[in-house]
Amino acid sequence: MRTKLLLILSLLPFILPAQTVLTFVDQQSRQPIPGVLVKSTGKNILLSDDKGEVSIVLSEPTEMIASHISYGMQPFLASAEESQYIYMERVQIPLTEVVVSSFETERPLLKQAAAIQRLPEGDLYRFNETSIVNAFNTKPGIRVEERAPASYRISIRGSSLRAPFGVRNVKVYWNEIPFTAPDGTTPLNILDLSNIQNTEIIKGPAGSIYGAGNGGVINFTSRQKVADNRISSDFSLGDFGMTRFRLGIDQRVETGGISASYVQQKSEGHREHSAMDRKVFQMAANHFPSSKQAVSTQLLYADLHYQLPGPLTAEQLAADRNQARPGSASQNASITQKSLYWTLSHEYQLSSNVSNHTALYVNTTDFENPFNLDYKKETQYGYGGRTRLTYNDQWGGVPVRLIAGGEYQFGKTAAQNFGNNNGQADTIRFSDDLITTQAFLFQQLEMDLSESLLLTLGLSENFSRFDINRNINASTGIPSSAERKFDPVIIPRLALSAKLNSQSALFGSVSAGFSPPTIDEVRTNEGTINLDLEAEKGINYEIGYRANHFQGAVNTEINLFYFKLDETITSFTNEQGVVLFRNAGATDQKGVEAQIDYALIRNQLGGVQELKLTHAYTGHFFKFKQYQQNDTDFSGNDLTGVAPHTLVNQLDLRTRLGFYVNLTHQWVDELPLNDANTVIQDSYHLMNTRLGWKHALGVKWDLEIYGGVDNLLDASYSLGNDLNAFGGRHYQPAPMRNYYGGVKLGLRY
Repeated sequence: MRTKLLLILSLLPFILPAQTVLTFVDQQSRQPIPGVLVKSTGKNILLSDDKGEVSIVLSEPTEMIASHISYGMQPFLASAEESQYIYMERVQIPLTEVVVSSFETERPLLKQAAAIQRLPEGDLYRFNETSIVNAFNTKPGIRVEERAPASYRISIRGSSLRAPFGVRNVKVYWNEIPFTAPDGTTPLNILDLSNIQNTEIIKGPAGSIYGAGNGGVINFTSRQKVADNRISSDFSLGDFGMTRFRLGIDQRVETGGISASYVQQKSEGHREHSAMDRKVFQMAANHFPSSKQAVSTQLLYADLHYQLPGPLTAEQLAADRNQARPGSASQNASITQKSLYWTLSHEYQLSSNVSNHTALYVNTTDFENPFNLDYKKETQYGYGGRTRLTYNDQWGGVPVRLIAGGEYQFGKTAAQNFGNNNGQADTIRFSDDLITTQAFLFQQLEMDLSESLLLTLGLSENFSRFDINRNINASTGIPSSAERKFDPVIIPRLALSAKLNSQSALFGSVSAGFSPPTIDEVRTNEGTINLDLEAEKGINYEIGYRANHFQGAVNTEINLFYFKLDETITSFTNEQGVVLFRNAGATDQKGVEAQIDYALIRNQLGGVQELKLTHAYTGHFFKFKQYQQNDTDFSGNDLTGVAPHTLVNQLDLRTRLGFYVNLTHQWVDELPLNDANTVIQDSYHLMNTRLGWKHALGVKWDLEIYGGVDNLLDASYSLGNDLNAFGGRHYQPAPMRNYYGGVKLGLRY
């Protein structure tokens, strides 16, 4: 009997199913994650303990889903072994753990000595997924305007003063390549939300690393790594004939992966003559030849068409806010743009303390713009790249990091301006070949003077020029040429970050900035070439405080800055309605920006898993310091187009059953629409809400259903005013209350 018992006991490991220990750890910190919910078909829900462990008896490999309030949902295959580690990537990261790569150095945000706003993917999907406008406008100091569907204008700390349309005075990068053209313009409207996973925004001049642009820098990155094989599809619709469809596929390949997506978004528009149609295709691939190398490439093609309803006077706005400017429809005022971008980047760890990252791009664009007054056609191509070398070592026991690199961009445009005859190109007025080049070298030294004190010294040397060759000039019949080579500009930056403790830090910086005029400001639509425009130059003084309390439940940040700008470029409109530009002396820009978010409820096991509130305040007290035009002195006036106060409140609720609610309230103070401060836009309250249900259907399928309301309070406001407009045509009315909804479906295979 005893022999039989011993025999049975010895065979038990082979007879009974094996007990598997699953350990859930943070992908970055490798720390255990307690409170992970684990489930599979036919299994009860299990919960990881303080060590991040779950013990489960399995007789065969089993597909499961792990979910956590801070990590989202992650499917995995549990093998019938004694132990298995499951690495999870955070969705919500406490301030003390947020890592940003701004100023070309990956460091925790708590140690960055700059005003940096991070906009993760989840923030973009709190709203209608047709544009970036609402998500960006929740951040202090940042304002995105949409004058017509897909017609964006970005202001970081009032930097849109000189931008009657488009994105200027802000440097934009996409996957670490310069997305801003060397002529200073940025085709931001060709990107769909699906082309963006994470966004970092530097507020204020950052020329020591990124070159021209007093407003700041926006770094977009799309999804770089393929986590699993997946097919996904989205469909949404809304008022004004809005539809959006997306189809995507991710495929793992050996050490890397390939992903592709196609998106089409269409809308009839809320105003007469404001329809848009955008098609975007993106393909990305990444490969890791060795543990020291990473190679990635991106292909982006966008086909965009949108109509321009134009600005209205106050009388026209009161009579019918949905009408187009007289003549816009008959002249077919619109933009058609087809753009192709190809990028290649290579990252290489040359040694234990030296690494290099190099990114190259080429692009082409066909651009057509019939307008009320003329008809413009352009064919553009360009190329460029950016490289940096990073060296980490110690000098006399002091850890140091040296960064050195450069950026070069070249662009050539064949630009033709015609008369506009009822929406058709008429007689040619002038034809130019435009060549723009921009280059700079940058160096940066970082020294950890102590465990809590980080010193940063940065410097860049900048070079830029325009060449304008006028082949046809209908008014004179004489070809001509012009060039403008800007003097080399040296841009320094000094910054200091001091950690007060493990949860809080102070920082301060002094940074210079400059911004040369764009090609559209030098070469205007009526044919004049203004070579007298000078580059804006400024210096920014800033101090800030960041803190995290109660294990990430409360996060606070406040920045104070003073920006002195000389040779400020402003816009004005002549009697024919043509937008022109001039240097307007100097401005003083003082501001405070603050944000706090706190979780009232954070309980993985509760019916309500999270209830979070966020408040953001912007105080911009900007004045013309010295500004006189002819006999009129505007000195002391408020800066045109800048609201002195803005307040944003957000509420986010998530439940264990998968239901969620996002509510956003924004108050924007009144703001002047002309330099004389005689025309004022009224203040307004804007409220948006989105609610939905997100759930995993087994371990292979996931489903989300959502709906929402934009402008819930039915406020009448203008999102993108024309500044200093001739004839009082200031107003680009935004949509009144409108509704949307959609569904997302994903399959892992």
